[in-house]
Amino acid sequence: MKSRAFLSLALNALLGLGASLIAPLSAQAQADFPNKPVSLVTPFPAGSGPDAVLRIVSDKLSKIWNQPVTVVNRPGGNGFVAVDATQRAAPDGYTLLQLDSEHLSALPYLYKTRNFAPFTLYDPVAPIFKTSFMVAVPSTSKWQNLRDLVAAAKAAPGRVSYGSWSVGSPGHLGGERMELLTQTEMNHVPFKEMSQLFTNVGNGEIDWSMATIPSSAGVYKAGKLRYLAVAAPARLPQMPDVPTAAEAGGPANFEVNSFVVLLAPKGISPALRNKIHADMLKALADPDLRARFYTFAFEPLNWSPEEIVKATEAKAKINEELIRRKNISLE
Repeated sequence: MKSRAFLSLALNALLGLGASLIAPLSAQAQADFPNKPVSLVTPFPAGSGPDAVLRIVSDKLSKIWNQPVTVVNRPGGNGFVAVDATQRAAPDGYTLLQLDSEHLSALPYLYKTRNFAPFTLYDPVAPIFKTSFMVAVPSTSKWQNLRDLVAAAKAAPGRVSYGSWSVGSPGHLGGERMELLTQTEMNHVPFKEMSQLFTNVGNGEIDWSMATIPSSAGVYKAGKLRYLAVAAPARLPQMPDVPTAAEAGGPANFEVNSFVVLLAPKGISPALRNKIHADMLKALADPDLRARFYTFAFEPLNWSPEEIVKATEAKAKINEELIRRKNISLE
């Protein structure tokens, strides 16, 4: 009995010693972070809106951390190229992944056999921005508002076309939501590149599409594109003359937006996650960054990791309904 008691005491002492050694090491790792370059991996191609924003963010973080912060583009596979490149990285904060709300909330339903559950592979670390989408038509379109668009879709089911930059994108799911809310049937035309989409809309080959200011700026400035409405409850300060969906005669609850966040491979320590989150909010509060975001109509976010999860779950509920309604699949 005495030997068993001794062994028990010895084991407890060793466990206590181990914990006392690990805790300072963990605290020291957090205090030293980062002491080498940090990689921000993104599924978006170079030159895209989310990529441009991430480069602005990386510049601010590199100054806060006094370490290089590099953007690594891994486009392709609807986001899975970037996911595959990062999910097995060490959860030490040196590899972070940028994803948008559709990667998080739509891919699990578009790729059912992959069993992709984002928050089992990654921990949400910090928010970046949120953006609302507008309904764009060719400048030559006879439609003057959403009421005209919906009326045309009702008059000729399946004839009105809308384009997007890929199946499952906010542009595609925004069109599906428009159909659902207006009880219409339209023809979805996906493109491989965003530039192709807006060129086709501007030329009148596609009747309409969802658009953001940076994604459609070139065609809009060339005078080939008009915005009928913003799919949001309030007008955009950058486009004050563009009415909301409700003001333009469309569904009052027609909202299409996307948010972008940073994640870490699963297992990052809460203390380190909190540090990165706090430093990210510091970067997002920078006046220069906010001014540059403003030109994109990108709204900097101050969400906690828990709020990222909550917002994702709300998006997933909507997207699951849209995807199951048409049995949309990318497999």
